[in-house]
Amino acid sequence: MAARDASKVPVKDLTEAQAKAELKRLAAEIAEHDRRYYQEDAPTLSDAAYDALRARNEAVEAQFPALVRPDSPTRRVGAKPSGRFAKIRHAVPMLSLQNAFDDGDVRDFVNRIRRFLRLDEREALTFTAEPKIDGLSLSIRYERGRLVSAATRGDGTEGEDVTANLKTLRDVPHELLGKGVPEICEVRGEVYMTRADFLALNKRFEAEGKPTMANPRNGAAGSLRQLDVSVTASRPLKFFAYSWGEMSEMPRDTQFAMVEWLASCGFVTNPDVKLCRSLDDMLKAYREIESKRASFAYDIDGVVYKLDRIAWQERLGYVGRTPRWAVAHKFPAEKATTIVRGIEIQVGRTGALTPVAKLVPVTVGGVVVSNATLHNEQEIERKDVRIGDTVTIQRAGDVIPQVLGVVLDKRSKDAKPFKFPKVCPCPLKTPVMREATASGEEGAVLRCSGEFACPFQVVEHLIHFVSRRAFDIDGLGEKQIALFHERGWIREPADIFTLEERNRTIRLEEEEGFGEVSVRRLFDAIAARRDISLERFIYSLGIRHIGDTTARALARAYGSWSAFHEACRALAKGDAGTRAELDSLDQIGDAVIESLAAYFGEEHNRGLVDRLTRQVHIRDAERPAAGSPVGGKTVVFTGSLEKMTRDEAKAMAERLGAKVSGSVSSKTDYVVAGPGAGSKLDKAREFGVNVLSEDEWFALVGAGSR
Repeated sequence: MAARDASKVPVKDLTEAQAKAELKRLAAEIAEHDRRYYQEDAPTLSDAAYDALRARNEAVEAQFPALVRPDSPTRRVGAKPSGRFAKIRHAVPMLSLQNAFDDGDVRDFVNRIRRFLRLDEREALTFTAEPKIDGLSLSIRYERGRLVSAATRGDGTEGEDVTANLKTLRDVPHELLGKGVPEICEVRGEVYMTRADFLALNKRFEAEGKPTMANPRNGAAGSLRQLDVSVTASRPLKFFAYSWGEMSEMPRDTQFAMVEWLASCGFVTNPDVKLCRSLDDMLKAYREIESKRASFAYDIDGVVYKLDRIAWQERLGYVGRTPRWAVAHKFPAEKATTIVRGIEIQVGRTGALTPVAKLVPVTVGGVVVSNATLHNEQEIERKDVRIGDTVTIQRAGDVIPQVLGVVLDKRSKDAKPFKFPKVCPCPLKTPVMREATASGEEGAVLRCSGEFACPFQVVEHLIHFVSRRAFDIDGLGEKQIALFHERGWIREPADIFTLEERNRTIRLEEEEGFGEVSVRRLFDAIAARRDISLERFIYSLGIRHIGDTTARALARAYGSWSAFHEACRALAKGDAGTRAELDSLDQIGDAVIESLAAYFGEEHNRGLVDRLTRQVHIRDAERPAAGSPVGGKTVVFTGSLEKMTRDEAKAMAERLGAKVSGSVSSKTDYVVAGPGAGSKLDKAREFGVNVLSEDEWFALVGAGSR
């Protein structure tokens, strides 16, 4: 069967070649949707369809573990702070949740926990179920019982300091009640606005001639993130507490008891949190909450399940940027019908051509929708969407507009099938090419062949460079990049950092929409980003298949820009040792290696990077916490581990700052070998690597680490 048809083959029936091609397709497609959602705040795929892609990716990986890709799309979260507020680094990362869209997904979630912890059906599992509030996540830090700071989620690692604004909320105590409060206590929850308060506020804005807000979630987020604290104080904001971050000691040992404890400290907690002692209880709680959705005073978009026993939560840990012990069971999407006025082709940073339906505006779930994704040429053909058609659209997860299908009995007789362009819509009109799959077959994605010569791609690369997870330059967004590129002021990233010295000629403050104050702020923001972390710098280069998770893995593996750059240059020259070194890294595989080789093998890219590195200082990767006996060490697990699962062993090692590799080399520090260890054990002896049993591993890292 052709590789292009692999997407329709059940996972259990895939051949190894089909599975490899399918994993490549899924990685590329999910990465592109992640980019649109997190970097551009312009998602184009429904939550349900996105989750289906991720679920299939995980299923294929489970069936073919040897084919797991380094760019496997399982680790994403949040967005970088805007730069308008000071930054606060979270002592414990604020992570996102995996989504479930049906009962089967929830059943799989429970079963995964049992497998990871090696629990049989007789072992009771208890979960909490709570409404998933559609608001702004917040972390509030208390020291000796007193409120000292509050930060938004940001990118999960670093958020915005909104302490002064938060103190205006009546739902948040400035001092915790009760005795025995931990010396350090971070309380997490959601800032939200009720629908009634939102409608009243919009009515007031209309009367005052001010712009209205799209929905209560936007209203809550915008109201809290006001530079003028008095504006926040005038807005009807509320707060539900439901979780915690850093705690110097845990006052309770279950999720449900911790929520009760938060209430005793003076927080408002959700009265609809339920304790579920079985899968049936979880699904029953979901149905009850869904049936009452309209009666809630605030917006919710699903139900969150959390494993109740905290000790088991700690053992389960995290995969990428999501906890293994929690999942969000989302509600079905809202739908509407409208008319396709036109179909436009958008060109992304990687040259991918994406068709977008331009719609007669229609309200779905309280938000006006005028654009919806059509994904690719094959999707248009499959749904047979034509200009003038009446179509059904949805905002799955109440976020992403998507065309579901055509209402055929309303189609005009003269409606013609849409013809996908053979050339890029850029002024150069360069030909488009269909990207080949790993097996050499044609894939679904069409790309402009112009690369950096294509204006759309150059601009998109620059937008990526200044995006939230890259250099995150406040005041330099899409509109400014497009304008500056059009005027010839910024052609490549290094130009951003010479803009101020060239402003004597440019005179940016004389441009419409700018002034001396705004220009000064822009230059200050650029100057503030001359110092950047290694992982952000790698990510900012926009190399295909290297998202923020892969960039982080590469940064941790090489430690410094000089070491990473030297390896990439050697790789581009065909150095086999460097290729093997990269291939041995746990999260790096063929796609990333080929992308790095191609990128640094191109003279234009090398020049671009060299000019950029002369303008910025790249900080070395963060080192593991002091005292970790395996911090910075490379560890390989082999054989049948008896006291912990392979996933648990890997999670433990990474938590302690070790690098987990899939193969043994002369640079391996430890091989932890269980019964049945084969060639990896032989290789360890050949290289003189220190071989440990499980007991010796536990003795090395300390029994408490488990």
